[in-house]
Amino acid sequence: MAGQLTSDPIAPAAAPPAPGTRPARASGLFLARVGSALLKRTALLALLLALVFVAVELLPGDAADATSERGESAADLAARRELLGLNRPVLERFWDWMTGLPTGDLGISARGEKVTDLVSAAFPNTLLLGGVALLLTAVLSLALGCWAALRPGGRLDRAVSGSATAVLALPEFVVAVALVLVLSLWTGWLPAVTLTGADGSPASWDMLVLPALALTIPQVGWNTMIVRAALADEARAPHVETAVLDGLPPHRVLTHHVLPGALPAIATGLATSTGMLLGGAVVVETIFNYPGIGSVLASAVTDRDSPVIAGVTALSGAVITAVLLLADLVRTVVTGRGRR
Repeated sequence: MAGQLTSDPIAPAAAPPAPGTRPARASGLFLARVGSALLKRTALLALLLALVFVAVELLPGDAADATSERGESAADLAARRELLGLNRPVLERFWDWMTGLPTGDLGISARGEKVTDLVSAAFPNTLLLGGVALLLTAVLSLALGCWAALRPGGRLDRAVSGSATAVLALPEFVVAVALVLVLSLWTGWLPAVTLTGADGSPASWDMLVLPALALTIPQVGWNTMIVRAALADEARAPHVETAVLDGLPPHRVLTHHVLPGALPAIATGLATSTGMLLGGAVVVETIFNYPGIGSVLASAVTDRDSPVIAGVTALSGAVITAVLLLADLVRTVVTGRGRR
């Protein structure tokens, strides 16, 4: 009877899916995922910004004290506090600042400057530095991870993994000091500090090298470990084992069968490094006198300047969110191809 059921010519065949149904459904799922991720990250960013205002409020002193001139009277300080709105509750000040955020209004600093002008002058330099460091991180970690994966378990693989672990443990400021000693003070190959040109950017390209390397080296260690682990996991997939049994060369198996499936994990690791690079840039820019957001943030903390600190945090959060969404897009594209 089972044979009759399976060979019955009258039984209708399953209707094929309508053309475009699967891509449309995948696009809809991806858009829904993007919308949900945006809502969650926006809520987390709003919570973080509220914590910034509260944390600055808990610091000793306030913006009026920090920016006061010598000899100012108590009446002058009181007038400055009223001008800056410091006599109002912190949550009320935070709400006023948040209502201006969608229009691009980041408020006024404690020294009377527009926060948008302060940040827009420095943030592009930080993005340039972070972008160069992220590009170097991606290239070096991919090269080292793939190189080690071609000889799994060998001396090279163990050397790369051990070096990556050691480099990962180094803070950016330690790497920066070592680079200054070796490449600037001892050899004189590169400048130890950054000079600013007329447009506010570094005066020459070689002034980017040491800050970019100081940010890149620890992240290369982190991402090399991610690349190596992702390639090792993907190497156990059935289609990879089939490619090996077919006698394909190891480098072709790696580039055509292993690496494409490992890209989602690699992209996620690089996206995570974006936040670490922006955080490390604050320290590295201070060491190298780089004209980026680090000096602006350091001055804002000294001045107890909540709008400036929150403005830097908001822009950094927006950049990190964009990179994380790009990593989600890579994951969706790669896994979607894998299902077809």
